[in-house]
Amino acid sequence: MGQKVNPIGFRTGIVRDWKSRWYASKKDFAGLLIEDTKIRDFIKNHPKKTQYRNAGIDSIEIERTRDEVKVILHVARPGLIIGKKGQEIELLQDELQNLVGRRINLKIEEISKPEIMAQLVAEDIAQQLSRRSSFRRTMKRSMEQTMDAGAKGIKIQMAGRLGGAEMARREKQITGSIPLSTINAKIDYGFAEAWTAQGHIGVQVWINQGTYLGESSDGNDAETDQAPKSAKRSHKR
Repeated sequence: MGQKVNPIGFRTGIVRDWKSRWYASKKDFAGLLIEDTKIRDFIKNHPKKTQYRNAGIDSIEIERTRDEVKVILHVARPGLIIGKKGQEIELLQDELQNLVGRRINLKIEEISKPEIMAQLVAEDIAQQLSRRSSFRRTMKRSMEQTMDAGAKGIKIQMAGRLGGAEMARREKQITGSIPLSTINAKIDYGFAEAWTAQGHIGVQVWINQGTYLGESSDGNDAETDQAPKSAKRSHKR
């Protein structure tokens, strides 16, 4: 049995910030955590407005104060959520307030490069597989688009009855560099499920977006752009 670590959980609290940022007492913590899950599920899987699923929602961050709940949406196509003259976003804000019974402050942030966001790439692959596209062609096209957008590396793994085969199997492809154990490496991870006639196909995507502290890795010297040109030598007396 393999020991696999989630790249986001591996870096959260060290080089990556939390997606829910608030403090609560022990008796209120569980209830607020469930409330966060309700907010995220309601937005991602809205019962009436299917355009939200095509908007490209990468992540939803939640901040809480005593008076209100601040919800930050990172979206590739914000126009589908904002609507004409901001009418759609006001309706969504009212629906969230009725859902949780608190004042909601909704904020939209546009994603400049959706091709290097792992969750969006995984969801795009899942949609293409649901439309009966060839999984190898879909995988190759997604990897090319991600690398052309400036990523350092990408790994895609699919599991299920690929191509309608009777027996489920797993296939993966890697392009570029994916250093999963290096905390300084900015590895984004995404997962989605494709609903096909033969069953579900799981899609996992890892994307190397570079490093958190720049390209150089010489520690304190690199942060001040004073990295030594030659290697340091230790002299023994």
